[in-house]
Amino acid sequence: MSAAPAATATASAAPEATDAVPVKKGKKKLILMAAVLAVLLAVGAGAAVFVLKKRAAAAAAAAEGEDGAVNEAAAKPAKADLKHAPTFSPLDPFTVNLADREAERYAQVGITLELTDAKAGDLLKAYMPAIRNNILLALGSKTAAQLMERDGKLRLAAEIRREALRPLGFEVELPAAGAPLTRPASHEGEDGEPPIRAVHFSNFIIQ
Repeated sequence: MSAAPAATATASAAPEATDAVPVKKGKKKLILMAAVLAVLLAVGAGAAVFVLKKRAAAAAAAAEGEDGAVNEAAAKPAKADLKHAPTFSPLDPFTVNLADREAERYAQVGITLELTDAKAGDLLKAYMPAIRNNILLALGSKTAAQLMERDGKLRLAAEIRREALRPLGFEVELPAAGAPLTRPASHEGEDGEPPIRAVHFSNFIIQ
């Protein structure tokens, strides 16, 4: 007669053991979801920090440009066209008195012209006296202080290109004051691309 209560007790304990299993599984799911959420939040925070840093860098670059600093991205030279290699034509060195009034200063400058092709070199030889005259006038209009700075040399190179092209019948506009000075872009017009692509300095001494 006493065996019945023991069986009842065992039977009542069994459901409690089976009920504990879903509870453990539910806890595991909650922990997993919390871990995934934490990872997603960390990734989102990292992406937000990256975007904010990128925007700050862009704003700083823009501010520098407004202050007149050289824009390094814009100042980068154009990619060379390796399929159409240019021809380089070195000129005889120039020695010219500068425009300084407080003291007698002069410059010794070596110039090499970058041409579109070898035919352009033959054309330049025919007009060389006029080209050298224009380059000498451009050099003599500068002061030592103007030519000491990198921007002054870049602007001089642009002016020399313009003056060297004039005897050949080409008129080239100079960049506006304060604008980034870069290698002139090739362009095709009615008369084709100007035969002088760029001006390079092989020697530059100011005394």
